[in-house]
Amino acid sequence: MNRKYELRNDIDEVGLRKIDRVIKYLKSLNIETKTWYHPPLPTIDLAMEYWKDMPGTHCKNLFFRNHKGNKHYLVIFECSKNLDIHTLEKKLQQGKLSFASPQRMNKYLGVEPGSVTPFGLINDKEHHVFLFIDSCLKSADEISFHPNDNRASTVVNGEDFFRFLDNRGNNYSFIDV
Repeated sequence: MNRKYELRNDIDEVGLRKIDRVIKYLKSLNIETKTWYHPPLPTIDLAMEYWKDMPGTHCKNLFFRNHKGNKHYLVIFECSKNLDIHTLEKKLQQGKLSFASPQRMNKYLGVEPGSVTPFGLINDKEHHVFLFIDSCLKSADEISFHPNDNRASTVVNGEDFFRFLDNRGNNYSFIDV
């Protein structure tokens, strides 16, 4: 039996619906995807073991809120880089930031902690979330993210990723990490 298939069978219905919805959305934009199924990967350290044989640039995705809690930011950067919150606050110039709660993750991205991804923007109907994207990702040939569940990773062409973002309508800008 194909191990990929077995792992897909290990994902509950809610997770499979999230994954399938992302893949269907990307296909509606004529974006080709490659998806790998694996155990839950809530941290980069765990993910690296599974991502080492996957193509593409792998990313960290951090979801923040401002001090008042009325603005939310998704910060995306290459996974081998480190960025502390104080440096990030200075770069973004958005005031004091804190990690968004699981409730906010669910409300704006439809994901749980450990599954934060820009693909969650398909759930942000009001285009509330602003993205800050590491400038190095502009030149990524392929890029990977969890498809709204950390038991899978989906790789898309780099240009197609930005086409996805443009289609979603959320504002974004580039930063140097």
